[in-house]
Amino acid sequence: MKVYFIPGIGADYRLFTHIRLPEGYTASHVHWIDPIDKEKLGDYAFRLTEQLDTSEPFILVGLSLGGMMAVEIAKRIRPSCTIIISSIPVTDHLPGYFKFAGRLGMGKIISPSFLKAASSAKHALTMHPAANRRLMFDIIRAGDDRFIRWAINAVLEWDNKEIPQPLYHIHGTRDEIFPISLTSPTHIVEKGGHMFVVSHPEKANHLLKEIILGSTR
Repeated sequence: MKVYFIPGIGADYRLFTHIRLPEGYTASHVHWIDPIDKEKLGDYAFRLTEQLDTSEPFILVGLSLGGMMAVEIAKRIRPSCTIIISSIPVTDHLPGYFKFAGRLGMGKIISPSFLKAASSAKHALTMHPAANRRLMFDIIRAGDDRFIRWAINAVLEWDNKEIPQPLYHIHGTRDEIFPISLTSPTHIVEKGGHMFVVSHPEKANHLLKEIILGSTR
């Protein structure tokens, strides 16, 4: 069975470098496409479905922004299951400062360059070992500024209250982007930050295996 992975904002398939799926499951990666001006997150997500083979059962896995995309896709095209990682399934789980920034229209003001610099600085201090730091630096550097600018605004304007089923949610207790206290994950990674799929892949792989085998067999 194919397992489609959707990365986070400004990132690509390399976020899943350390992911290992159970035998019989094949990883496929969804790639970002150019957004249309003022396009809503849900409409963009639906255009991503052109990359999915829906003629056979499949699984969706989305990380951060990719998790929101996976939720929107699963509302229209039913996968065998949807797994979101370091993400949120509904708008109500956004931190208050996201909502405040959205009301102020900050999505049109926030600089992609600033976000890249801040993210690089954080990983320089917290990501180990050095090979993982280099991986994150390379991913951040390659992020498309136009897409990042659109995505920031799309997230701040996102409006969703529906949770498609079955949905599984893996979240770290130290997630600095989406605090675990504001959401309701089905599976918890103790001491896991927002990028635990890179820093603690063994935990991510264990939970993915448990969910995938438990939901499809």
